[in-house]
Amino acid sequence: MNAPLVIIALTIVIAFILALWSRANKRMDLEQWAVAGRGFGALFVFLLLAGEIYTTFTFLGGSGWAYGTGGPAAYILAYGAVAYVLSYFLLPPIWRYAKQRNLISQPDFFTAQFDSRLLGGLVAGVGVIALVPYLQSQMTGLGLIVQMASYGRISETWAIAIAMVVLALYVTLSGVHGTAWTAVLKDLTILAVVVVVGILLPARVGGLHAMFASIAHQRPGFLQLGAKGMGVPWFISTVALTGLGFYMWPHAFGAVYTAKSERVFRRNATFLPLYQLILLFVFFAGFAAILIVPGLKNSNLALLAAVQRVFPAWAVGVIGGAGVLTAMVPGSLMLMTAGTLVAENLYRPLRRSATSGEIQAVARVVVWLVAAITFLFSIHSNAAIVALLLMGYNFVTQFFPSVFLCLWRRTWVTLPGAICGILVGVLFVAYFALTDHSIVAGLNSGFIALAVNFAVTLVVSALTRSWEARRMARRSGASAAGFAYPSD
Repeated sequence: MNAPLVIIALTIVIAFILALWSRANKRMDLEQWAVAGRGFGALFVFLLLAGEIYTTFTFLGGSGWAYGTGGPAAYILAYGAVAYVLSYFLLPPIWRYAKQRNLISQPDFFTAQFDSRLLGGLVAGVGVIALVPYLQSQMTGLGLIVQMASYGRISETWAIAIAMVVLALYVTLSGVHGTAWTAVLKDLTILAVVVVVGILLPARVGGLHAMFASIAHQRPGFLQLGAKGMGVPWFISTVALTGLGFYMWPHAFGAVYTAKSERVFRRNATFLPLYQLILLFVFFAGFAAILIVPGLKNSNLALLAAVQRVFPAWAVGVIGGAGVLTAMVPGSLMLMTAGTLVAENLYRPLRRSATSGEIQAVARVVVWLVAAITFLFSIHSNAAIVALLLMGYNFVTQFFPSVFLCLWRRTWVTLPGAICGILVGVLFVAYFALTDHSIVAGLNSGFIALAVNFAVTLVVSALTRSWEARRMARRSGASAAGFAYPSD
């Protein structure tokens, strides 16, 4: 076995040791497994939420888009900052509501707000569907790292299969506790690796000024917005879509529940936008790869191919090990969330007599099923990692109108309005995906679906407000005249 594979294997072993240590002396019921008993402080919540930034999407996808797309890749730098500003106002009321009602998953929020298991089931189903392309991006990235570390001796299919087994086994053993501790290791290593790679690769081609001058000369217009239809309207709509949808991912929404107090989110919102600046070094590495390894057919390989060309074998192993951690932390959160969604919000309503042990067993089985499905999609796709993530965002952002209205103007949204809005938004996303329209009228197609979703939610809610009042009155046993929407 070569040096890079040994270092990557050791990294995975250390992650598993952390996972087993983190669960010691803890009764691993579903609440501990999924939300850590709501006991995480500022550091762990910071790292869990920051794990959304430094994934293989950023490590390989961000550099790959810089390599293959150029200027439009700058949206990745912008949308996180928008999301963190929004989090200052959005996350504290979500946390308060979840704590008061002891919620476990994202669909629980919708079920409690609208007193509807049907809506909770719809949110769970859409959430699992959205997680598959995101998980696919993590498994694809992890597979590419294993393939790179073996210098091609391990095929892509076997590399992705190894990635799937590692992730599923890791989640089954540790739950969110292991993910949080591994996030500490991941952030320490990835920050160092990204800065070093982002400095040394451009230095190999003469420095930042010489690098950008060469790219501009070889590929006029490549560093500007407008490539492949991705102009200013696309940039603004994509930043808006992904910024609003950032915390609508089921695993990010669930990570909010793990905090000890709402002050955690306001403190983190102050520092997370600065954290985003490290992404510049990822872009620098991707742009340098244009000059170091030109002509790659798969842009996802840009950073890894440049690293192999420039660095010695042991350094390739260290960089690959950091890349593995960027897949394990968010990938484990996604798999765990998928298992929780299906067990808690789809299986439990169908089997009311199920014990907590049975629900937990179902969650763990679903982890392996979702991993297997994602594996099948991964080996039959060569999609760019960023494109996979944007597809997932198109789906999960359809939850934003209902969440926003519940927290801001609860009387403006009803159960039929929320259901119709989400369904229409998802149908629009599916239509655009099936007809291969990622850009419509210069705008991100997911943003158009979100706008239609918002309009449908408001119109249907206005038409069904009296029906909602009667429904809630019947459920609460009160008279229709005495019904009032929940203040929270």
